[in-house]
Amino acid sequence: MPKTFSKSFTQQESIPEAGIERAIEVMHSGRLHRYNTLEGETSEAELLEREYAEYLDVPYCLACSSGGYALHIALKAAGLQVGETVLTNAFTLAPVPGAINNAGGKPVLVEIDENYCVDLKHLETMIKVSGSRFFMISHMRGHLADMEAIVAMCERYGVTLIEDCAHTMGASWNGKASGTFGKIACFSTQTYKHMNSGEGGFLTTDDAEMMARAVMYSGSYMLYRRHGAVPDAEVFADIRLDTPNYSGRMDNLRAALLRSQLSELDHNCQRWNERYQAIEAVLKTSPRIELSHRPEQEVYVGSSIQFRVPDLSEDQVSQFMSDCLSRGVELKWFGSADPQGFTSRYDSWRYLGEAPELTQTLNILATTFDMRIPLTFEVEDMVLIGEIIGDILVGYDA
Repeated sequence: MPKTFSKSFTQQESIPEAGIERAIEVMHSGRLHRYNTLEGETSEAELLEREYAEYLDVPYCLACSSGGYALHIALKAAGLQVGETVLTNAFTLAPVPGAINNAGGKPVLVEIDENYCVDLKHLETMIKVSGSRFFMISHMRGHLADMEAIVAMCERYGVTLIEDCAHTMGASWNGKASGTFGKIACFSTQTYKHMNSGEGGFLTTDDAEMMARAVMYSGSYMLYRRHGAVPDAEVFADIRLDTPNYSGRMDNLRAALLRSQLSELDHNCQRWNERYQAIEAVLKTSPRIELSHRPEQEVYVGSSIQFRVPDLSEDQVSQFMSDCLSRGVELKWFGSADPQGFTSRYDSWRYLGEAPELTQTLNILATTFDMRIPLTFEVEDMVLIGEIIGDILVGYDA
């Protein structure tokens, strides 16, 4: 009897009881809007901003309605002008080029390497060719590139670095937290990320003027002092009058849910890695499976895993995924020309215009499989999933 798996790949853990209780208190109060407070009261959103800034060890943090919204206003706050180009890696999710487009920019796509990170040689080439002033790096699926080399390159060419940390909340490179390398960083708290508020996100920076602009863009009106981690009032003197309101605040209900999760984030990151390492060990036993190299400088968060089976044909890729699903293992494939669910390849984003021929990226994605690792799975589950994948692969000709 072949092994099968029965748990859902999209089922998250419950919100901590403390978060549920606080959310109920917020609902009973009726004061869900972040600026709707009683005299002497500090809102949940303001407290969350303060606490996340402390967690990341940065001076400024803005709680937003989504990670994609944070990316949008990060570009605006950094000074992107309509029509300017923005570099970004070709392997990412659609909200990244979408945010660039929303901010009036034109995405310029950069190749990835075999570890799913931006290719540094191609990045330097594209900086020179495009003349871009901005690089929005997406730490896609939690893979951190050589951040010291990227920072040095951006400084050398006068490029503003913006980090998309949707998949690296809790990760670090060489002892420095992901999200503290660029001028601005953006995080997501959408359900499938490392903290769960359904939708939500953060924008962080150590640049006072950029944060002041971001706060005004978020829709603070003249209530910018009622944020937990913002610059002094004098920084807002002109910015408050020069900056449009793009309304994307986080509410107190979602903030209440997140505050209880922040204290558990580091522990949960360890739990993800236990599960990641369990399936990684099983997959490594197959000579046909290629896994990314994890540099010793990288402290990753294994909330998903990617692997390649380079000798599979396109027809075999589809059949392999179908066979895995029939035994309860849900894989995603970024190599398809036709978008499926959350998954899309860069050349399907037609609004960007004619897609470049990024051969290296296309070849890597052609046989790359992607799998969520929810914390509702046990370590033993990951071993079983790895064994199922290996068993199925045996039936395919090399």
